Amino acid sequence: MSTEDKLQSLSDQLNRIEMLTLIGSKCILNMDEAAVYTGFTKAFLYKQTSDRAIPHFKKNRKVLFKKQELEDWLTEHRIRTEAEIQSRASTYVALHK
Repeated sequence: MSTEDKLQSLSDQLNRIEMLTLIGSKCILNMDEAAVYTGFTKAFLYKQTSDRAIPHFKKNRKVLFKKQELEDWLTEHRIRTEAEIQSRASTYVALHK
């Protein structure tokens, strides 16, 4: 990797850190911020908004997201642990003899 590539990589990392710091204090995120916050590409997020699969707003042709709604969307399909499944199964069996 050339020195120029290393400098560009460091610059990109610093920009990401600055954006994450800014995002931490905001409630409403634009598309660029949402992409950094979620780790998804802007193309993926645009597709999700187009399919109405992700909560969003439009104001003056800009796509905006509430940070809390993004968090809820990211965590909506929780996978249970083996211990949780076993506990539910035991409870079910005990109650439905």
